[in-house]
Amino acid sequence: MTQKSAVTLGLPPAAQVLESLPPVLSPDTRLVVLGSFPGVASLRAQQYYAHPRNQFWPLLSALWGIDLVGLSYERRVAEACSRGLGLWDVYASCRRVGSLDSAIRDAVFNNLDSLRHQAPGLRAIAHNGAESARAMRHTRALGVAVIRLPSTSPAHASWSFERKLAVWREAFAAHGMA
Repeated sequence: MTQKSAVTLGLPPAAQVLESLPPVLSPDTRLVVLGSFPGVASLRAQQYYAHPRNQFWPLLSALWGIDLVGLSYERRVAEACSRGLGLWDVYASCRRVGSLDSAIRDAVFNNLDSLRHQAPGLRAIAHNGAESARAMRHTRALGVAVIRLPSTSPAHASWSFERKLAVWREAFAAHGMA
């Protein structure tokens, strides 16, 4: 059941079962960034990292020296894919009011084991934030490098953009993505 259908059925917000976005993967994907679960803005837009204050697309813009923020979502995703980057989330569904990871309840994992099949060239998985990183024991079993990155969420404001960029740049460079 999608967010819209739960509302249509008149269920109270706490009872809504939210579904994640489909993965953005290809056989050429070398690095997958795994978020926890899309925020409200991303679910509404049906786009990864759609909140205007999320730093994901600005970080990639700085890493790659191109203005991804100024592109349409479709072109952003195409650029990421052309560079071997995939996107997905740890959770397939959950109950949550708002966008905070701390509000996630009754989470159901995506089939992370399918990453090796969907992206046979996969070399590394980067967890975007602490909630995603809770799945590291599962992703390590895939036999690829696993990294924990600072969250790009606007809720993770204790780190400056520059500090996050330095960590993301190091991780991407280590896997041939910078």
